[in-house]
Amino acid sequence: MSKGDGGAAWTGDEPLILASRSATRLHLLASCGISAEPIAADIDERSVETEERRRGALPSVLARRLASQKALLVSRRQPGRLVLGADQMLAHEDRSFAKSATLAEAASRLAELAGKRHRLISACALARDGVLVFEAAETAELTMRELSKAEIAAYLETVGEQVLTSVGAYQVEGPGRLLFERIEGDQAVILGMPLTSLLAYLRSTGLIGFRARRR
Repeated sequence: MSKGDGGAAWTGDEPLILASRSATRLHLLASCGISAEPIAADIDERSVETEERRRGALPSVLARRLASQKALLVSRRQPGRLVLGADQMLAHEDRSFAKSATLAEAASRLAELAGKRHRLISACALARDGVLVFEAAETAELTMRELSKAEIAAYLETVGEQVLTSVGAYQVEGPGRLLFERIEGDQAVILGMPLTSLLAYLRSTGLIGFRARRR
């Protein structure tokens, strides 16, 4: 007799909605057996970040706030559906950073982080019908090696504008790994999702579990 696929399985009646079109986050969810449908939230992240920083919000609070707003916005438009929002912030010393807008800004970001330690805070939120049902944030710590201006320029020429999708102007899952001398933390957190916390919640609510292999 043929064998069916085993592994983790999403048990919800409908796929989870991811309030983003991030291919990386979709891949992370799929790797754990979570069926997800991408629907971008299209919020003005810069405006939210500016206002929250004016209020003195910590990076972890800001990441949670953005993740929550994305989940809430899309959930109000998709009645009855469970919606996942996610966001990531970079914290260095007493400052927090979002994505660079230009390659020139990315070069300045890399020059500032070179030879120093920083944190990546990844947050997620789940909402249904405009009500938050879950929030979480996890942190990873990374130490970038010393980089010359020429090396930064060569790196950015290699990867191009793709780095503008990364909060640190690097992508650890690709050539950006060469920029670091030490990385501490969950790879999923570095890629933008507090996956361990999210999976714990989904298991507790019966929305994901193991599927026995058919024989």
